[in-house]
Amino acid sequence: MRSISLENVRKLAIYKQALSGTPPSSSPDNLLKIVQALGCLQLDPINAVARSHLLVLFSRLGNYDLAHLDQLLWQDRALFEYWAHCAAIVPTSDYAIHHLMMRTYNERSGTWADRRNEWIAQNAPLRDHILGQIRERGPLPSRVFENIEVQISDWWSTGWNSGRNVSRMLDFLWMDGTLMVAGRSGIQKLWDLSERCLPADTPRQTLSPREVTHLAAQRAIQALGVATPLQIKQHFIRGRYEYLPEVLTALEREGVIERVSIAGERKLPGVWYLHRDDAAALERIEAGDWQPRTTLLSPFDNLICDRKRTLQLWNFDFTIEIYVPQAKRKFGYYVLPILHGDRLIGRVDSQMNRRTSEYEVNRVYYEADVAVTPEIQQATEAAITALGAFLRAKAIKHTN
Repeated sequence: MRSISLENVRKLAIYKQALSGTPPSSSPDNLLKIVQALGCLQLDPINAVARSHLLVLFSRLGNYDLAHLDQLLWQDRALFEYWAHCAAIVPTSDYAIHHLMMRTYNERSGTWADRRNEWIAQNAPLRDHILGQIRERGPLPSRVFENIEVQISDWWSTGWNSGRNVSRMLDFLWMDGTLMVAGRSGIQKLWDLSERCLPADTPRQTLSPREVTHLAAQRAIQALGVATPLQIKQHFIRGRYEYLPEVLTALEREGVIERVSIAGERKLPGVWYLHRDDAAALERIEAGDWQPRTTLLSPFDNLICDRKRTLQLWNFDFTIEIYVPQAKRKFGYYVLPILHGDRLIGRVDSQMNRRTSEYEVNRVYYEADVAVTPEIQQATEAAITALGAFLRAKAIKHTN
């Protein structure tokens, strides 16, 4: 069995996440390659610094052109919005993987699914009205459907979407693949029929659950560098890996993946897999061919979205404190981890003040075991400056 040091496991993960070396130039092709390598860009509405998916791309591309992302989404249709490990931007080349969830979404059973299906049936007039209007008029925002004269049975929940009947119906039509997000006006989604959004070269083969897992498990392993079965389940299409043990056994038997052990600073327990296509990259890293980078990460970055893995590999205990009362926050409302080489050395509490156009840095926190040298301070400040430039901030203001 191949033995890999923990340091090289981290380096391989960072390399596979496009976070090492000199960032590529800003172009639609380079941006698309990064999203294809990652598998998904999580969408999150919080805009304290910038929207998360934009920060994820910044960490990998530097000061890129936002128009390239719009081009890939709304003109080339090489990307689209769907549910990966949560609401996300995903490559159209992976459509067949996601289509399994679309075509089986309304067939699911269980307490929540049964209630959803019953509510959809009760509100067929609302569904028919939405689809009729979109079919006739083209892409439309949700507000167009808010004041229709049909009887509606309210969607009830204990969460924020209780009573939001139009948005719930749109979400359900999105999940089952009937509708897609065809464009955006600010954060307002424009909805259209999927058949009018997908390009002609969209892969439309019908994959079985086992075939989807066969493809998606490999995508997850390659995005992570090396991964355990549990980490695979948490990545890319979280919770949708049917027959995973059997698929991993088959992939190992075919020589597509191999088991590896992780030792060095500390030996990590469990079964870990490396994809054969990444063996050469690992060997280059072990030979010293690896270039570090210092950058700031979104709290939802693909590298750290699995908090248990982040703690295990980087000894970095990261929790988003958005919902923690201010007086009880340890670090801040929206904190960006600092990636420095193969380590997560600290976090930056900051926000973009759009009234003054200043990027406000409240405080920089370094990990207790980090020797804060002038080189680390300079690298951190350079990363903050680079993010400020991406945000088009007129100034960077250190408030503490």
